[in-house]
Amino acid sequence: MKGHLVANEPPDRDKVAPLARWEAIAIDAVGNVIEFWGFKRNQGRVWAFLYLRGEAFSASAIEKQLQLSKGGVSMLLRDLERWGVVRRVRAPGQSAWRYQAETEFVKMVTRVIEERETQFIGRVRADLAEASRLADEAGDVLSAQVARLEKMAALADHTDRALKLFLRTARLDASAMFGIFKEGLEDALRGRG
Repeated sequence: MKGHLVANEPPDRDKVAPLARWEAIAIDAVGNVIEFWGFKRNQGRVWAFLYLRGEAFSASAIEKQLQLSKGGVSMLLRDLERWGVVRRVRAPGQSAWRYQAETEFVKMVTRVIEERETQFIGRVRADLAEASRLADEAGDVLSAQVARLEKMAALADHTDRALKLFLRTARLDASAMFGIFKEGLEDALRGRG
């Protein structure tokens, strides 16, 4: 009969409904945000597709839906898995892996921050410490410049502590970071008065 599966014929597991216009817009919007944050645009698009659909898909289905190359999807999925924003799943009796989006935003953001931002802040802190050491050695650096360098280092320290606090508690407290600039703002306002 037309429209029915034959008993020994497996269903087409890669047959996926095409993207609706609203889905394409949402997927591209997430891709743009992810690119703005310094990641690959298509990493955001892959995650958004999986998240919006709410189910696991094969790499080939992702390729078709997002019009990406097989190699590109493979690299994107590997990165997304490493950051814990996509996970690989396999249904009982199936040999092919499928991919599913992480849906807990706090868990997802925590993993990405842990993987990327804390390493970056560590490098910034090390660079600022080296700059401070070199400024001390130079001996002819203006005290105002040293004070600004110290504020930069304090900002990096507070950012590092805020990120570590966020990773422990899932709460980000940026007040200490903004307090670094309070003194400069107060000085500027007094100068106008």
